[in-house]
Amino acid sequence: MKFIYQTWWKVIAVVLVFSTLITGLLFPVPTLPILHETIRNLYFHVPMWMGMLTVFVVSVFYSVKYLNTGKEEYDLAAVECVNTGLLFYSLGLVTGMMWAKFTWGEFWSGDPKQNSAAIAFLLYCAYLVLRNSIDEEQKRAKISAIYNIFAFPIMVVLIFVLPRMTDSLHPGSGGNPAFGKYDLDNGMKIAFYPAMLGWSFIALWIATIRFRIRLVENKKNAIN
Repeated sequence: MKFIYQTWWKVIAVVLVFSTLITGLLFPVPTLPILHETIRNLYFHVPMWMGMLTVFVVSVFYSVKYLNTGKEEYDLAAVECVNTGLLFYSLGLVTGMMWAKFTWGEFWSGDPKQNSAAIAFLLYCAYLVLRNSIDEEQKRAKISAIYNIFAFPIMVVLIFVLPRMTDSLHPGSGGNPAFGKYDLDNGMKIAFYPAMLGWSFIALWIATIRFRIRLVENKKNAIN
């Protein structure tokens, strides 16, 4: 876990996010029907999902590590990654709803992608409810780790697989081409790809801060 104490990747995260704010808001975008300037939301909506996926993957990694070793710090790392992932999940849903309002006419239209995302969100909320319902620490950590490992592939199926198997307004689903296939020009790529990497690092940074706070709190509780 020495990686979390290093600063180089945090500096990169800040630089990438700030560069995205500049290029994303000032650089020209393709003139497309319906979307118009709202296509700039691509620089923020999709990176929120990428940040979510990044910390969820890390949470699964530490859940596996906990099951193999039984070390408490791995359980704490897993749960704080999930907490951070739910934050970015919420931001992804909100930015998506705002975009849907301008392009589809309403915040929530019952689109398969929206419904699947909502179900997957509740799936991870249930993870936190499960943790809070078990008092014994080792039992809570073990059951939570197992739940987390199985929740991730279910979430992937709900968000990325099922919507592609039915009609959907969402790009990349239901036969609709994804942005990169027809209108993500080179100018947009300059802002989009750094945003994906930058917000992923920001998500990891937030998770490490939460993890370190939990370690300090546990040490204080142990002393008291």
